[in-house]
Amino acid sequence: MSKLVFAAVLLAIAASPSRALEPPSPAEIVEKSRRAFYHAGADMKARVTMTLITAEDKTRTRVLTMLRRNVPDSRNQKYFLYFHEPGDIRGTAFLVWKYPERDDDRWIFIPAVNMVRRVAARDSRSSFVGSDFTYEDISGRDVSADTHTLLREEKLGDRDCYVIQSVPKGATEYTKGLAWIDKKTFLPLKEEYYDAQNELARLFTADAITDAAAGKDTAKEAYPTVTKRTMKNVKSGHRTEVRFDSVTYNAGLDDGLFTERSLLTPPQNWIR
Repeated sequence: MSKLVFAAVLLAIAASPSRALEPPSPAEIVEKSRRAFYHAGADMKARVTMTLITAEDKTRTRVLTMLRRNVPDSRNQKYFLYFHEPGDIRGTAFLVWKYPERDDDRWIFIPAVNMVRRVAARDSRSSFVGSDFTYEDISGRDVSADTHTLLREEKLGDRDCYVIQSVPKGATEYTKGLAWIDKKTFLPLKEEYYDAQNELARLFTADAITDAAAGKDTAKEAYPTVTKRTMKNVKSGHRTEVRFDSVTYNAGLDDGLFTERSLLTPPQNWIR
């Protein structure tokens, strides 16, 4: 092959479309988004304030500590949530062991009756402590539970996004969801959920994104985090605004924190 022909071949290869430049598949985009939103770091600790707001702007506030740990060498996760305020739910605690491809294990401790209760898998779409978020919204939905389609690519504000449609494979209260996923961070910036009448029923928005610090051993790391988020029931006008404060990743949370014993005897050094 002459040098001229060889150079022409190299030029043609360089000019041809590359798979490396192709966007990920819809399922891969959603998987990256779930990992960015729910799996950042080895673990995470945060103080969370939930404000429940009626259509008439009357408010109720819940304050809780959230602990989350990724189980090493797997995609499993564990969550522990402890409620500090208001007084009528103080001491309520929620534990979830999350597994890909099968139902999660969930428990809730109700101090008023001093009892730990299993939360059935069918309750995963129920309201989480009276908010507009569901149990599933708190710990995430398995990617394989839906069929995903890339509808288009567009800007949301100044951010380039993938717009993904997700249709549940099984029975649920919504028929499809649309998600605007940031191409850079893969965080969900907006999500719309449609009911059986194909009408918008719930709307999620990421209202503030902050780079949150990791633990002391990895002080130079930071993870883009949705530190303010809102879920709105479009039809009733009720909404829940959530703020994450004192977010720390790679805090060194031990697996022993995520047990039924912690529901009954909360780990004070971690929930203060």
